[in-house]
Amino acid sequence: MTPHLYFSVISFIFGAVVGSFLNVCICRMPRDESVVSPPSHCPRCNYRIRWYDNIPLLSYLALAGKCRGCGAHISLQYPLVELVNALLTLALFLRFGPSPTFLVLFLFCSALVVVTFIDMEHQIIPDEISLPGIVLGFVCSFFLPWHGWLNSLSGILLGGGSLWLVAWGYHLLTGKEGMGGGDIKLLAMMGAFLGWKAVPFIIFAGSLVGSVVGVSMMLFQKKDSKLAIPFGPYLAFGALLYIFYGRSLIQWYFSLGSSIRG
Repeated sequence: MTPHLYFSVISFIFGAVVGSFLNVCICRMPRDESVVSPPSHCPRCNYRIRWYDNIPLLSYLALAGKCRGCGAHISLQYPLVELVNALLTLALFLRFGPSPTFLVLFLFCSALVVVTFIDMEHQIIPDEISLPGIVLGFVCSFFLPWHGWLNSLSGILLGGGSLWLVAWGYHLLTGKEGMGGGDIKLLAMMGAFLGWKAVPFIIFAGSLVGSVVGVSMMLFQKKDSKLAIPFGPYLAFGALLYIFYGRSLIQWYFSLGSSIRG
């Protein structure tokens, strides 16, 4: 096994292990419970999960998706989160290698996984993720030469400020709340980690995908425009798209515009 392949496998395993902890955060944060204590247990029978039943991905398969204590069905979300985080970690390693950028973006993407699954189920974005994330993203900017603290600070102001203006304008026109504060703080966190140039891209990509999915859901479920759709997962999608393909897509867009005008 070559060193590159070896470290790629290690990164996948590491991402899956961290994904197991992310499951704890996803389940407990919306209930304001500690993510440290008590140890992992079955929510139905309180059976304390042993280490051999808590091996990422493999234990779910070995148990056939059922609790060893009571036989209750284990949500597919658990292996899904582990797999998603493992694949994201592997993709980041293949893209950035063993570097400070990899470590910083690994923390950022792990936070996005937690935000996405919580927002999809509960339609909330925990402040315990976004607010420390803003601070952490800004602090990390001092150690990333390609990033810079001014770029990060501008990203925080543009990310939080732009969505705040949208929410304020919508409330002014309609008298209703159209966007939660969690989305505003989340985009500020994204600006802190990725810089101000990422913010317009994330808003555009997230809004585009969110609109397509939202309209499709309204047509499929036969509901009107009052259907509540969490925006956090689409912002997360836009951020991931920017990390891996943002510069290429932006260059393609401007080259396409130049060719059309020419």
